Amino acid sequence: MARAQLDAAATTPLRPEALAAMAPFQSEVFGNPSGGHADARAAKAALEEAREHVAAGLGARPHEVVFTGGGTEADNLAVKGAARAARAAGHGDAVVVTAIEHKAVLASADRLEHEGFRVARTGADRAGIVDLDALAGALDERTVLVSVMLVNNEVGTVQPLADVARLVRERAPRAVLHTDAVQGVPWLDVAVATADADLVAISAHKFGGPKGVGALVVRDQVPLEPLIEGGGQEEGRRSGTSNVPGVVAMAAALDATLAGRVSEVARVAMLRDRLRARLGRLVAGLVENGDSERKVAGNLHVGVPGVEAEALLVLLDQAGIAAAAGSSCASGATEPSHVLLAMGLSRSEAESSIRLSLGFASSDADVDRALDAIPAAVDQLRVAATASTGGAR
Repeated sequence: MARAQLDAAATTPLRPEALAAMAPFQSEVFGNPSGGHADARAAKAALEEAREHVAAGLGARPHEVVFTGGGTEADNLAVKGAARAARAAGHGDAVVVTAIEHKAVLASADRLEHEGFRVARTGADRAGIVDLDALAGALDERTVLVSVMLVNNEVGTVQPLADVARLVRERAPRAVLHTDAVQGVPWLDVAVATADADLVAISAHKFGGPKGVGALVVRDQVPLEPLIEGGGQEEGRRSGTSNVPGVVAMAAALDATLAGRVSEVARVAMLRDRLRARLGRLVAGLVENGDSERKVAGNLHVGVPGVEAEALLVLLDQAGIAAAAGSSCASGATEPSHVLLAMGLSRSEAESSIRLSLGFASSDADVDRALDAIPAAVDQLRVAATASTGGAR
């Protein structure tokens, strides 16, 4: 029996459109797009056509799109590259990020702090929404970069990016605004949602493209110090031989995602809502983390009091259910989710929470299997916990 995939926020299967698009560039059209002969020109033409498609999908111009090795690299390039360029130009030395950002952003901010930047990390509320008052208070005339994600990768909440942009323009006019939009592409009109951002990061494998390829939109007039130097590709912003098959596949996956987004969001939201409603009746004490009215359609993040998330995930895996606790990029870590802690949940609440996420490949059968497996696993763990304490309460 096929496994039920409830970890779409971690990754998605390759869309047929992406596979078909990349196939010729794995074998027949294999030229290096930096060359000058006919084979190279064919690869270059495909690369630039893909750039046009990605730019159109993200509300950017082609020359503003920088292809990267994924969302993590795009975030690193944005945060480090923009901050370092601004400080070198004498514009300031302060960076503001939220405490619920992806680790790619938080680790980049940590690196900048080691380099002498002043870094402020602002919080979020219990609903999983950034604290705008705290953000406003952290901004000043020396702020050169602000990073606020579009959609939280753990609890799925959509952040008020337009309000963030307004505050940045008012209080830190020299700052550029970066948004990690990696989790937003399948669910939102990212071109509209990120229109006020100067730097926008995406990752192909979150919407049916291949792993190891992403993009960063760098609006005009935003200086960027490169992380990778050498051949001068991507207008000097990211050197290295271009991943033509990956980029072509990403563009095809993005086109397919945008073409079906409205109907797919409605379909997945119905699946998610059914899963939420039934689990709420079948699992005593179940709580949802994050504001259910301000989430993307594919996210259901729940806490199960009295049950360790890691133990629950092991049982679900054995039952053929793929799910996650915290960010997939932190798998294997024993520490509770930094996002949940920043939202004000206790350590025990964070350690009893799991993320169930659906995507374009999710089906009614996946939800049905989850509704069978999750209550049974929770009951098993609760019975075991009661037995281990001799029935004490």
